[in-house]
Amino acid sequence: MIKTTINICGKEVPFCSSAAVPRLYRVKFRRDLFRDLKKLQDSYDAKTDSYAIEDLEVFENVAYIMAYHADSSIPASIEEWLDGFEMFSIYEILPQLLDLWGANMETQVSSKKNGKRPNAK
Repeated sequence: MIKTTINICGKEVPFCSSAAVPRLYRVKFRRDLFRDLKKLQDSYDAKTDSYAIEDLEVFENVAYIMAYHADSSIPASIEEWLDGFEMFSIYEILPQLLDLWGANMETQVSSKKNGKRPNAK
């Protein structure tokens, strides 16, 4: 489990990434996190340094799940949680969340590589 705090509109917001995030995402949104992150990545336009507007919902969903994972006392509704902020640029927040997710994935891959194999019986 990896945690970080990101300042959003003057509020320190905790976020957490672990192996539970894809499951929490699937339960809450009935969608596959990996597929949605791939879609978000594919929608990035390097020429304009932007994402397709319809794919920004993925960012909101991922941010909400990682915030909920860090602090389960946040509102149960993503809309209510988002209403707690003024307008902010996702382009400032998204790279930090993707870094957090990437760091978690690296940790999981490293632990699998370094883990001992169970004895065969």
